[in-house]
Amino acid sequence: MTLPPVSLLALWLATLSQPVLGSLAGSFADGGNTLISAMMMFVGNDEKVYILDKAEGNEAQINGHPAWGSVWDINTHKATVMDVATNVFCASGMHLPNGSFVTFGGNGAIGPGGNIGSVRNPSGASGAWDAVYQDFDGSKAIRVLNPCTSSDDFNSPACQWFDNPEVLSMQKQRWYSSTEMLGDGTIVIIGGFVNGGYINRNTPNNDPKFSGGAAEPTFEFFPSNGQPAQEMEFMTKTSGLNAYAHTYLMASGQVFVQANYSTMLWDPKANRETPLPDMPGQVIRVYPASGGVAMLPLTVANNYQQTILFCGGSDMPDDAWGNYSFPNINTWDYPASKDCQRMTPEPADGSQPQYEQDDDMPEGRTMGQFVILPTGQLFMVNGGLNGTAGYADATGSTPLGQMPFGQSLASGPVLTPAIYDPAAPKGKRWSNAGLSTSQIPRLYHSSALLLPDATVIIAGSNPNVDVNLTRVFPTTYAAEIFYPPYFSATTRPVPSGVPSKLSYGGDAFDITIPPSSYSGKSNDAAEKTTVALLRPGWTTHALSFGQRYLQLKNTYTVNKDGSIVLHVSQLPPNSNLFQPGPAWVYVVVNGVPSNGTYVIVGSGSFGTQPTAAEAQLPASIQNAAASGSADAATTNGNGSKTTASKSNMTTIIAIAAGGAVVLALVGGLIWFCMAKRKRESMRTPASKPYGSYGMSGPSGASVGLGAGALRNSDSSAAFSPLHHDGPSQTWNASSVSVYKDEPHHERDPSHGSGYSQQQPLSHQPQHSYDQPYGHQQNGSQGSYDQQYGQAYGHAPNAGYGQAPGGYGQPPNGYPNYAQPRAPYGDNMSSRGSTNGMSMEYDPYTAEAMRTTPVGGRRF
Repeated sequence: MTLPPVSLLALWLATLSQPVLGSLAGSFADGGNTLISAMMMFVGNDEKVYILDKAEGNEAQINGHPAWGSVWDINTHKATVMDVATNVFCASGMHLPNGSFVTFGGNGAIGPGGNIGSVRNPSGASGAWDAVYQDFDGSKAIRVLNPCTSSDDFNSPACQWFDNPEVLSMQKQRWYSSTEMLGDGTIVIIGGFVNGGYINRNTPNNDPKFSGGAAEPTFEFFPSNGQPAQEMEFMTKTSGLNAYAHTYLMASGQVFVQANYSTMLWDPKANRETPLPDMPGQVIRVYPASGGVAMLPLTVANNYQQTILFCGGSDMPDDAWGNYSFPNINTWDYPASKDCQRMTPEPADGSQPQYEQDDDMPEGRTMGQFVILPTGQLFMVNGGLNGTAGYADATGSTPLGQMPFGQSLASGPVLTPAIYDPAAPKGKRWSNAGLSTSQIPRLYHSSALLLPDATVIIAGSNPNVDVNLTRVFPTTYAAEIFYPPYFSATTRPVPSGVPSKLSYGGDAFDITIPPSSYSGKSNDAAEKTTVALLRPGWTTHALSFGQRYLQLKNTYTVNKDGSIVLHVSQLPPNSNLFQPGPAWVYVVVNGVPSNGTYVIVGSGSFGTQPTAAEAQLPASIQNAAASGSADAATTNGNGSKTTASKSNMTTIIAIAAGGAVVLALVGGLIWFCMAKRKRESMRTPASKPYGSYGMSGPSGASVGLGAGALRNSDSSAAFSPLHHDGPSQTWNASSVSVYKDEPHHERDPSHGSGYSQQQPLSHQPQHSYDQPYGHQQNGSQGSYDQQYGQAYGHAPNAGYGQAPGGYGQPPNGYPNYAQPRAPYGDNMSSRGSTNGMSMEYDPYTAEAMRTTPVGGRRF
C-alpha cells in the first residue's frame, strides 16, 4: 500500500520522536561547539559542563578580549563564553565539599603567538598582563566557581568565576601542579613549574630541587592551615618528570604519589615519605608521557580495597626527555607504551605493596584518558600511538621550521576507544569490539568526562602555542558525545527515592525500581542490580583529579507487582575512601545504568566529617512470580548491534529523506506527486555527497536528528560506516579527509588531504635509566625563555634566580592596577580567618570578580 504524502510526513515526524539510542551504542555523536578548546572540564551539575582553555586568540570574545572560559549545556549542546581574568594554562583543580569547584595556578600572562605578556613581572621571566589578550598572571591564582543551572541568572556574579589574586592566591607559583582532596575536604597542592617548557629540569641537571628557580618542589594546603609551603623530597628525587604527579588519597589518610618512575606513600600531616617499588620497566606515566591512570572501582566484592591502574605513557630513555626547551629526540617517531601495571598500596593482608603486571592495552597510547563508567568498567579514549604531550618549535634532532606535525610532539591519533573491565579474568580485560571510530584526532590538551546521563563528552585537542586552524593537528572546538555499549538498551532504569545527601555511615535508605525499568524475572534483576556512587572529577591532560567510584551496599525486596525496593547503605564511615563533595548515584540493572542523581556527600563543608556506624540492612526478599514489564527487546545492554537495529536506522534515514521530499512537494506539487505516486514509490532517495563527516550538510546543517545526530551508525551509501570489531584505527588518509576545526562553524570536509596513517615504529625498549636526577647530559642549558624567547623574537632572560614578582608590587605601566587589599590574598596570610581563606572571601557566599571595558581594571 502506498502512503499519501501527508501520511508519509506524519510517519516521518513520529519516527523522529522515537528513541534511537539502541543504534547509538558504541558510537560517537555531534556534541556541538565548545567555543574554546577544552583543555580542562568538569561537570558542575545536572545541566552544565564548565570548560577552561589557556589564554589564546580564540575567535569567541567576551568583554573585548578573547574568551578562555565557557559553559556547555548538557541538554542543548550549546556553549556560552565566560570571563576568566588570569591565564589558566595547565592549571590543576578539584571540587569543594559544598559542590563548588576550584582551580589552582597556571602560567604568566601571554599575548599573541604565545609571547610573554606586554607588561612583565619584575624578573622579566614571565608576564604580569597583556594588552591584547588582557590576561593577568595566573601562576598563583586560586579561582572558584559555584555552578549554576538554566533557571539561574548567569549574568549574576554568583554564577561567574571568582578570579582575583589580590584577594585569593597561593603562596607559590604553580604550573602543572597536582591536587588531591583529603578526608576533611582540605586540598593539598603539590609541586609544579614556576616557569618552564617541556619538562621540569635544566641540562645539566645540577640543581634538581629548584632548577635555578624554575621548579617548585613544595606543597601547600587549601584552605590554608597557616603554615608556609613545605618542601617535598619526592619532588627533588623525581626532578624533571614530576609535572601533574599522580596522587590518590588512601583509606589510612596517606596519599599515594607516583612520578618519574618512583612511587611512595606520603603522610601529609607529618610530611613523611615511605618509598614503594619503582614502576616496572621505568615506564613514565606523568606528563608529558601522560599515561592513563585511575583508581579502580571500590566495590563490595573487593571490600573497598584501593588499587591504582597505570596504562600507557612512554619508556623513552632518560636523556631523550631533554629539558625545559624541548625533547632531545623526535618524539613523534617513538612508540608509546601499551604496558599496564596495577598496585594496591595498602594491602588488606599487610603484605608489602608491589606492582602487578596487567593486560596490555590493544595499542600503545600516550595522552589516553580513563573515564570510569557506572558499570564499573573503565573507558579509555583519546591520545596518540607515538610521542608525548607538549608542543615545541624544535627538538634536539629537528631544527626550527622543520617539525613535521606543526608543534605537536605526538603523532598517530588513536581514534578508536577501548574498554577495560576490572572484573574480567586476566587476559580478557581489554576490548574495543563494537566500538566505533571517531573522525577527530584528540591529542595534547584534549579531555573527556562522564555526563549525568551516562554518556561521555569528549572535547579539546590543541598542540599549538596559540590558536591554529590550518596545522595537521589544529585547535579543536568540536565536542563529541560517546554512547557506551549499554545504550543498546533503549529502556533504562528509572529509580526513585535517591536522597540528595549521603553520609559516612548512618541510616539506610530505600530506592524503588518500577517494573517498567526492566524485563524478565524480578529476582534475577534484583540480584543483578548495583548502586554506584560516582564522581567524574576535574579533568585536564588525561587526568581526572578527584574521579572515584564506590559501590553502595544493598539488599532488596521484590514486590508482587514487579517493583524492586533496594535497601541501601550510606557510605562506609571513612571519608578517606570517597572524599566529601558532589557526586552522582547510578542504579545499574542488568548492566544498564539509570541517569545519575546529583548528591552531596558528607557535611558540605570543610572539617572532620561526621561518621556513624553502618546500619544493618534487612535480608533480601524474593518473589518468584514477579517480573518486569518492559519489552525484552529494549533492555539488552550488552552493546550488541543487531541486524534489526541497523535496519531500523536505515529505515529512519530513508523515511526522513522521503519526508523531506514530501515537504518540498507540498507547496503546489501534490497533484503531480499523486499522479506519479506509483513510480516515485519505487525509487530510492538520493544520497547527498556530504563526504566523510556523517550527517552534516554542506552548510553545517545536520540532517534530521539535531544535536544528537548520528555520525558513525548510518548505513546508507553516502555515509561509510566506521563501526568495526577489529583493532583500533588510526588516522588514515585513504578514508578520512583532514579535519580543520573553526570556531562557530560545523566541520567542513573540504579541508585538504588526510592525515597519513601513523604506525608504531620498530623499537627495542630501553630501560637503561640513570638515577632520576643524577644523570649529567651534554648540551646547553634549556629554559622557558630559550624555548619561547628565541623562537618568537624575545631576548633570553637572565634566568630563574629571581622569582617573578607578585601582586603586591605592580609593574610599571600596569593599566589602572589597584593596590592589594588588606589582608593580602595569599593562601598563607589567610590563617586568621575561620575558613582558612582571606577574611574578605568565602567561596560559598562571595560575589565573583566582574570585568570592565578594555583598558580598565578587571580586579
